[in-house]
Amino acid sequence: MNRAIVIGTGFGGLATAIRLRAKGYQVTVLEKCGDAGGRARQFVRDGFRFDAGPTVMTAPYLFDELFATVGREAQDYFQMLPVDPFYRVFFDDGDRFDYVGDQERLIEQIRARNPADVDGYLKMYDHAKRIFDVGYLQLADAPFETVRDMLKVVPDMLRLENYRTVWGLVSKYIQDPKIRQVFSFHPLLVGGNPFTITSIYMLIHALERKWGVHFVKGGTAALVQALIRLLNELEVTVHLNTPVERIAVRDGRVIGVDTPNGHFPADLVVSNGDPGYTYLHLIEPRWLKKHTPARVHRKKQSMSLFVLYFGTSGEYPQLPHHGIVLGPRYRELLDDIFHKQRLADDFSLYLHAPKRTDGDYYPAGKDGFYVLSPVPNNHSGVNWQQEGERYAEKILAHLEQRLMPGLRARLETSFFVTPDYFEQELWSLQGAAFGIEPLFQQSAYFRYHNRSEDVDGLYFVGANTHPGAGVPGVLNSAKLLDHLIAAPRQPAPVPV
Repeated sequence: MNRAIVIGTGFGGLATAIRLRAKGYQVTVLEKCGDAGGRARQFVRDGFRFDAGPTVMTAPYLFDELFATVGREAQDYFQMLPVDPFYRVFFDDGDRFDYVGDQERLIEQIRARNPADVDGYLKMYDHAKRIFDVGYLQLADAPFETVRDMLKVVPDMLRLENYRTVWGLVSKYIQDPKIRQVFSFHPLLVGGNPFTITSIYMLIHALERKWGVHFVKGGTAALVQALIRLLNELEVTVHLNTPVERIAVRDGRVIGVDTPNGHFPADLVVSNGDPGYTYLHLIEPRWLKKHTPARVHRKKQSMSLFVLYFGTSGEYPQLPHHGIVLGPRYRELLDDIFHKQRLADDFSLYLHAPKRTDGDYYPAGKDGFYVLSPVPNNHSGVNWQQEGERYAEKILAHLEQRLMPGLRARLETSFFVTPDYFEQELWSLQGAAFGIEPLFQQSAYFRYHNRSEDVDGLYFVGANTHPGAGVPGVLNSAKLLDHLIAAPRQPAPVPV
C-alpha cells in the first residue's frame, strides 16, 4: 500500500512527488503535455526561449525545505538571483515608482509625492506584517477541512480588519492615488481584484518585504528541470504525453488512473490539475456527492491572461526586470475584467525582461520579453481566434510608444497565448489563469479541499486549493499534505 500517482508537473505536483517520495511512497508522475512544468513550462521559438508562466519567485525557503526533505541542498541544483527593483510601476502620465525592498528608498519616493503618506505607509506595513504573521506563518500550510477550522480563525480576521478589501485597507493608510495603486496591485498576481478581495492578501506585501523577489538563473524552466533531476535521483518516473482519462474508483476509493498508455494502479492519487475539471471529467458522476456538476459550475473562476512573447535584435537595458505598465483606468478596467466580462479597449500590463537580472539569459545583441494583460476568462464569450492578432498588435504599438522605441522593426519572433490556451491546453475551467477567484467565500475552508470529500485516497494541490495561487501558495499546498497523508506501512527506501 505504498503506490502514489501524481497528476501534473506544475510546481505543486513536482513538490508533492518529492514529499511523497520522502515519506517512502513509490511515486509515478503523469503529465499530459510533452514537456514538464505546467504553467511553468518553457516555450522555444526561433532561437529564443521564454518562461511560459510564473517569473516572480518569493519565499525561496520553501524550495530549501523541499530539497531538505530528501537530504539535498537546493543550491546544488539551481541558483536564485535577487531582483531590484522588485517592480517598476509606470503610470499612464509618464511618472514612475520603484517598488523595492529597501525601506529608505521606498520612503524617499513616498515623501516626494505626499509627505503625509510616509507615516501612513509605515502603519500600513505594520498592519500587513500582522496579517502575514497569522495568515501566512500560521495558516498557509494548515489544512481547512471542517467549518470549525474556519471558525477558529474568524476572531483573528476580524481583529486584523480582513472584512476590508485590499484597496480599502490601503486607502485607510494612504492618501495619494498613485501610491494606493502601487500597494494594491498584488492581488492581481494571484487572480484577485483588489477592490473585492479580502485584505488578508496584504500578506503578499509583507512576504515580499521579508524574503525579497528573486529570479532563477536560467529562468523558471531551470527550476523545473532541477526538480525533474531530483525526481530522477529519487527513482520517481515521470511520464510525459500521458493524459489521465479517468481516475479509477472502486467502492468509493481510488485504485489508479486510466490513460491512453494503459492503467496505472495506485493506493492514492494527488491531482495538480483543476479540481473542477477533475470532478467534471475524470471521475464517474456516481461517486460524487458534494462536487456535483451543479456545484462545480457555481464556483466563480478567476480572470484570465493574454500573454505575448517576443524576441528582438538589439537590447532594451533601460527596462527593469519586472515592469507594471498601468493604463489610464484602474478600478474601471478591473470592473470590466472581473464583473462586466468585457474586453476593454485599454489595458494594464506586466512586462517581464529576464536579461536585466540574468545577463546570460539571451546572447549579446538579443533580448526577449513577455508581456501579459489581464483579460476576462472565457465566460465572457470573447472569440480569441478573431481578437488575438489585433490585441497583440495593439500591445506592441503601446509598448513601442511608451517604453520600447523601434520595437516592431526589431522583432525577430513573437507569438501569444489566450484564455483558450488555459482552457484547452491546461484544462482550466473557463480558461481561468489562477483557478477559482480568491474571494472570501472561496478562500480557506471554502476553496477546494486538499483531501477530496467524495473519493477516498484522492488529494489535490495547486492554485485551486488552500492556500491559493502563486508559487508560495502551490508549494504550501503540497507541504500541507504532510498533515493529511501518513507514511506507508512498508515505505520504499529513499536513495541518498
